[in-house]
Amino acid sequence: MGKVTGFLEVDRQDRKYRPAADRVRNYKEFFIELPEETLRAQASRCMDCGIPFCHDVKGIKGCPVNNQIPDWNDMVYRGEWRQAIKDLHSTNNFPEFTGRICPAPCESSCTLNITDSPVTIKSIECAIVDKAWKNGWIQPQKANHSTGKKIGVVGSGPAGMAAAQQLIRAGHEVHLYEKNGKIGGLLRYGIPDFKLDKQHIDRRITQMSDEGIIFHTDVHVGVDFSVKKMLDKHDAIILAGGAEKPRDLPIQGRNFNGIHYAMDFLPQQNKRNGGEKEQFSKEILASGKNVVVIGGGDTGSDCIGTSIRQGAISVTQLEIMPQPPMKENKLVTWPNWPLKMRTSSSQEEGTEREFSVMTQIFEGDGDGSVKKLHCIKVDKDFKPIPGSEFQLKADLVLLAMGFVSPIYDGMLEDLNITLDSKNNVLADTVNYKTSCEKIWTAGDMRRGQSLVVWAIREGRQCARAVDEYLMGSTLLPR
Repeated sequence: MGKVTGFLEVDRQDRKYRPAADRVRNYKEFFIELPEETLRAQASRCMDCGIPFCHDVKGIKGCPVNNQIPDWNDMVYRGEWRQAIKDLHSTNNFPEFTGRICPAPCESSCTLNITDSPVTIKSIECAIVDKAWKNGWIQPQKANHSTGKKIGVVGSGPAGMAAAQQLIRAGHEVHLYEKNGKIGGLLRYGIPDFKLDKQHIDRRITQMSDEGIIFHTDVHVGVDFSVKKMLDKHDAIILAGGAEKPRDLPIQGRNFNGIHYAMDFLPQQNKRNGGEKEQFSKEILASGKNVVVIGGGDTGSDCIGTSIRQGAISVTQLEIMPQPPMKENKLVTWPNWPLKMRTSSSQEEGTEREFSVMTQIFEGDGDGSVKKLHCIKVDKDFKPIPGSEFQLKADLVLLAMGFVSPIYDGMLEDLNITLDSKNNVLADTVNYKTSCEKIWTAGDMRRGQSLVVWAIREGRQCARAVDEYLMGSTLLPR
């Protein structure tokens, strides 16, 4: 390393957020970039540790895409920014996405996290790619030959985008299919703009288009036309449609108006922000309402931040799991991802959080709209605690309890494809091949609901498997 004593001399300093009172007035990104001098000092903190657990080391998942973190930290410390982006791109097609919305398991695995002061890996990664875009260092990488093979990728989220970009660079003809009006999948329609400004997606789309990828939007494969017809026109197809079937809460009163899945609520605001003139069959807005979000994960937090910006009167978040400890036991958890109390930027903006809560009944009014939740506290085995009942006023309830599997109706049903025990598309992590001839799968559709960084990893690895199958060998990285 360039400065082996950096971690002893420099304290951890991460980027900060703009004040909540300011940032909730709009949907813009709100983190404050660190000056270059500070970033270089922070990069110098990366230790010359014997085993860099920030990588994927012997099954310990630091960075799922195997970012060469110590290498580009050292480059940033030395001011070698252009080489740093080359190194970063060698493992990650879209570091501007992970540098904004990844929860950074690499930082939890950092050796310095033993003392709660890990290297600010996520901020440094984001700074590298933002600087590269600003300086024009990111350009299309066109293949210098054509294989004559035609590949279709269904789903334009991070897995589909990564697979498509790798395959076009290998010389194949690549067609990327998206059911919505714009490319990006969950990145565009599920992640709020204040976490990921859509200009970052648009820049990559321009790059990928210049590389030769052919985009097909407003095309719902399995609905608008048969996936079996695609097989006749393509040498290979990658299914990267995600895990879109939400977990429901089938209790009394579920059919009242005002109870919606998170992924019916969030895309509407993103489409408004993006200027998509879609006429929603049922507009969902939190303005002037008491909002209850059921589910304590990232999607729930996104619902909170969006509801606050829309002008909700109050926002309450319910989680059936017990409140996690404020601090993990490092001797037990490190270098793995720990279970501990975390507060998202949206939760900081103003919400009441309740743990160990089960919703038993939705109560409505005479007009058929939800007005109240009947809840009860549960013990560690999720059994109701007698006498702990309480009620919550609610005009809008958002169900953000995760996703259980891909949508089977349509494309997957037409293929009669084999599913695993969790109803995900069955394929291993070596060749990503499904039970159907000429069809592969990657991302959440294969592994279930997961992180954007895992989707990028799977898209890259699936592309390698397809290239090797079609050509007999491959130069694409693992």
